[in-house]
Amino acid sequence: MEGLEVRDGGWGPETGEHRDRSGFATGAETPPVVRRRVYTSLYASFLFTVLGSVAWATGQPFIFPSLGPTAFVLAFDRHGGRDRARRVIGSHLIGAVAGLGAYLLVAAGVTLVESPAPASLDGLRLAASGTLSIAATSWAMIATDTNHAPACATTLIVSLGLLSTPRAAATIVLAVVVLVATHELALAAAGWTRARLVG
Repeated sequence: MEGLEVRDGGWGPETGEHRDRSGFATGAETPPVVRRRVYTSLYASFLFTVLGSVAWATGQPFIFPSLGPTAFVLAFDRHGGRDRARRVIGSHLIGAVAGLGAYLLVAAGVTLVESPAPASLDGLRLAASGTLSIAATSWAMIATDTNHAPACATTLIVSLGLLSTPRAAATIVLAVVVLVATHELALAAAGWTRARLVG
C-alpha cells in the first residue's frame, strides 16, 4: 500500500500510519502536517524571541511588521540555503533604502501616526512617497534577483514616516541580518547535533 493516499480514511503516504475520516492518524505516529504546523509555529516564535530580546535590551526597533512574514518563510521552508539569505537581506536593504529615499524626496517631515485630513497636501505627499517606494523596491528586487515580498512592507514602513531616519533604516537592515544569522546558526546547530547522534 506504499504511496497510497485515501482521503476518506486509510493509510497516509508519508509515514504509513492509519488515518481516520478526519485525516488524523489513529496510531501513535504524528501526521507530518501536524508536525510541520507545530514546528513552524515554534520556530518562527523562537526567531522573534531573539529579535524581541535584542529590541528590549537596546531600546531600538529590532521588531517591526514586515519581519513577521520573513520569519514565517524561514520557519516554513527552512532549507533555502545561502541564496535565500542573500535574497532576504538584499530585499529588505533595498526596501529600506528605497523607502528612505522616497520619504526624504517627497514626504520629509510628515508621518502616518494618524490619518491625514481628507484631500490634504500631507496625505498626498505620503501617498506619493509610498507609491514611489513600492515602484523602486519592486524594480530593484527584480533587477538584482532578490525577490522577497515582505520587503515591500518594509519600504512602506519607511516611506510612510514610521521609521524614516537613516538610523532607523540602518536598524531595520541590522534586524534582518540578526534574523537570518539566527536562522543559519540554528540550522547549523541542528545539523551538528543530528550528525553527532547518528554518528
